[in-house]
Amino acid sequence: MQHPIKLLVISDYRDYLTSRSEAELLIGLQKEGFLITVMTHPNTPYEEKFALSGIRVLPYHPDKKRDPSAIQKIRTELISGNYQLLLLFNSLASTNGIPAAKKLPVKVILYRGYTGNIHWYDFTLYFKYFHPRVDSIFCINSTIESIFRRNKLFGPHKAVTIIKGHNPSWYESVRPAVLTDFGIPEKSFLITCVANVRPMKGIPVLLKAIQKFPPGLPVHILFIGKGFDQPSIQNMIQKSGYARQVHCIGFINDPLPLVASSSVFVLPSVKGEGLSKSTIEAMSLGVAPVITSIPGNTDLVEHEKSGLLVAPGNADAMSEAIIRLYHDPGLRERLAMAARKRMQEHFHIDKTIQGLKAHFLMLLKQNPQ
Repeated sequence: MQHPIKLLVISDYRDYLTSRSEAELLIGLQKEGFLITVMTHPNTPYEEKFALSGIRVLPYHPDKKRDPSAIQKIRTELISGNYQLLLLFNSLASTNGIPAAKKLPVKVILYRGYTGNIHWYDFTLYFKYFHPRVDSIFCINSTIESIFRRNKLFGPHKAVTIIKGHNPSWYESVRPAVLTDFGIPEKSFLITCVANVRPMKGIPVLLKAIQKFPPGLPVHILFIGKGFDQPSIQNMIQKSGYARQVHCIGFINDPLPLVASSSVFVLPSVKGEGLSKSTIEAMSLGVAPVITSIPGNTDLVEHEKSGLLVAPGNADAMSEAIIRLYHDPGLRERLAMAARKRMQEHFHIDKTIQGLKAHFLMLLKQNPQ
């Protein structure tokens, strides 16, 4: 590109690990010749790395939807910076960025990372994804794109699938945690689940699966995330028959060393996943996954090749899959190695960078606003 294409991005980069794939995607685009400005919360962990890569950082992020002052601030930046592209990653960014771009010659791109709550009758979507001012919707899997296409009543279809990848190098320095620090004997068969307790995550299904384990197995179950102190969850743990071997440690900033220490990674989601970050991390670390066969998950795992897929909500099937891997370490190792290889070959961030670059160039060839 002879003249750098100017891209304004509005997003939240306050959590380093959560935002890593997105932030590194922007750094990759900057290296490809785009001239990027990021509007985000002040003092974010990625601020220094953005600056070192040449990305300009504006320490501001909207805190209310359709806020006149936020709209004006974004609009002023769009005009003064003469941007060609505006990429909006979250709801606050979208509901302020879209009106800010009114009648300006900038392409507006929204991001969608999960499958749930996309319905033509949801009027709030007409302030975001179904707004006529939106030029494109960056979807991280084909299921999300197809849901948008089914629900789009008027105008052209704007959703496009670009897999949001990771980099294998991010996981090379991760070392397994010392399990005894968490009350878990070393070399235990460790089943790990990283998720907050929400209906879509299906945590009660996993707890029912544990109840179906044969009694007395030398296994430990580790839950990392918020909400496991809820009385209903604790009650199910106490009734599981494995209460002393269930460890709920809450949210931690960096769960990767614990995931790397695991024998099996389990995610019992019943709906709503896009490309589960926790599953990608476990597979990248070479941990065999047992996850549900819902859209999004099926993009990640090839059943019996790079993990095991079970029907959502089926505690019997989940229990059987986990116990199968407990009894068959050879299968567990083969799935773990294949999982890591699949992440390296099919979900590399370089593919995301090149895919988004090509999509941006295609958008700019279309008629200006």
